[in-house]
Amino acid sequence: MTTSEESTKVGAPRLLDRLRNEIGPELTKEFGYSSVMEVPRLEKVVLNIGLGEALQNNQAIERATSDLTQITGQKPITTRAKKSIAGFKIREGMPIGAKVTLRGRRMYEFVDRFLNAALPRIRDFQGIPRNCFDGRGNCSIGIREQTIFPEIDYNSVDRIRGLQVVLVTTAKNDQEGMRFLELMGTPFVKSTISLKRE
Repeated sequence: MTTSEESTKVGAPRLLDRLRNEIGPELTKEFGYSSVMEVPRLEKVVLNIGLGEALQNNQAIERATSDLTQITGQKPITTRAKKSIAGFKIREGMPIGAKVTLRGRRMYEFVDRFLNAALPRIRDFQGIPRNCFDGRGNCSIGIREQTIFPEIDYNSVDRIRGLQVVLVTTAKNDQEGMRFLELMGTPFVKSTISLKRE
């Protein structure tokens, strides 16, 4: 089932509607796209938890997998070491993390919850740094604790774990990617603020 079939069957996710009706036309006006296909869109969202603790704690992979399943509604895959590193006591093929790739309806629903419910729950949140882009319009956001997601029950958490959320877009460059994510509601740090140390 394609994304368009999926969206017409149940009703498109709120964010997808906004992308089509508000954000797309706005970006076309700003960057002068000649075709609708040039307008940046979300390709996929990747959530990743790295688990160095898995060497000592056998339950770590299960707990991280459970957390990611609750957050995304999709079963993660276990990532394994590609090569042995003696200094870290890692052997090739050892489980060292968990990863989920979201596409389609689940992706839009997750990003909507992430921007509107999870990020505002971060204590002393100043915004996402503008240097989180990779040069191709993709944004990588580091989260210090998984408890900012409403789906996670704080009382059942065995340990605070950080995770990485990567928003992969079809933008040609960082400027277009940043503007696209900004219009979606991503709270970037205000560029006018000068962060000087006294």
